[in-house]
Amino acid sequence: MEHLHLWRAFLAVHASGSISAAARSLGLSQPTVSAQLHSLEAAVGEELFVREARGVTPSPRADDLARRLSGPFEQLGIALAGATGGSAAAPHPPVRIGGAAELLAQVVAPALAPLLADGVRVHVSRGLTAGLLEATRAGMLDIAIVSERPRGRTVAVAPFVDETFVMVANPDVAGIAHDGSGGGTRDPSRFRDVPLLAYAQDLPVLRRFWRHVFERRLDREPALVFPDLRALREAAIAGAGITVLPSYLCRDALDEGRLIDVCPTDDRPINTLFLVSRHGSLAGRPDVARVRDALRIAVRPVVADDQS
Repeated sequence: MEHLHLWRAFLAVHASGSISAAARSLGLSQPTVSAQLHSLEAAVGEELFVREARGVTPSPRADDLARRLSGPFEQLGIALAGATGGSAAAPHPPVRIGGAAELLAQVVAPALAPLLADGVRVHVSRGLTAGLLEATRAGMLDIAIVSERPRGRTVAVAPFVDETFVMVANPDVAGIAHDGSGGGTRDPSRFRDVPLLAYAQDLPVLRRFWRHVFERRLDREPALVFPDLRALREAAIAGAGITVLPSYLCRDALDEGRLIDVCPTDDRPINTLFLVSRHGSLAGRPDVARVRDALRIAVRPVVADDQS
C-alpha cells in the first residue's frame, strides 16, 4: 500500500508514453515522476520502460502490470470519490485519434457516432504520416491511421485497408481529353493540354498514377495545388482539370455522373493504410479498444474498393 503513489505514476507514464506528459496529468513535476518511476523499478527489481529521445517504451512486464492494475486502480478511484462525496465515476480520458483529414472527415467521424452516443470521448488530430507516427511514439495519440508501414518496434502496426485511386474529371473535361481510341488507352499524351490538380507541388498522387498505369514519368507543373483531396474533387467537378483521388472520395460523384473515370483500368494503384498504436496502449483502456474495433468494422467497407 505504501507504493500506491508509485503505481499511480507508473500507470500515468504507461498510458501517456511520456514522463513529462504523465507529470502534467498528475499535476507533478517531471523530476518527481521520474524519481517515483525509479523507486518503483528498484522495488520490482527491473526496468519497466526504455527511455528514448521522445518518450518511453514499456517492457513486456510493464504491459502485463498495466493490464492487471488499470482496472483495480480505476475502481479504487471510484470508491474514493464516493467516500469523499465526489463524483461516483470520473470520465475515462478521451481516445486520441490521428489520420489524414479527408479520411477522418469522410469515414472516421460517422463511424464514431454510436460510441459517442454511448459516452466515449474522442479527440481527433489531422496530419501526415511522419507527424502522426511521431505523435503516437510520444504518447500524444492512442491510435493513428497512416499510409506507410512504420519501421522499428516502438509501435504496434497492423494492415488496415487498401484504398484504390481513380483519375477523374468532369464530363466536359473528360470529353476534351478523350482521343477516340477508347477510355482505357495507356497513352497519357491525350492529357497534355488538360490542367493538373495536385495535392502538393511535387504531384505525389498523380506521379504514382502515371508511373503505375502509364509506366512513364510525369514531368509537368500543376495548375492547382490544394492540400486537401476533397477540395481537388470539388475543383474537378467544377471543370478545373483532372486529378487522382481515392475511390471512396469520388464514388458518389462517379455514380451521379458529375465525374468521369478518364482512365478505366483493372490495375488501379493501391495504397495500404495501417492502424498503429503504442505497444501496450490498449492495456486497461477499454475505450481505446472499442474505438479501434469500431474503426475496423466501419471503415473497411467504405474505403475498400471491391471492384478493384
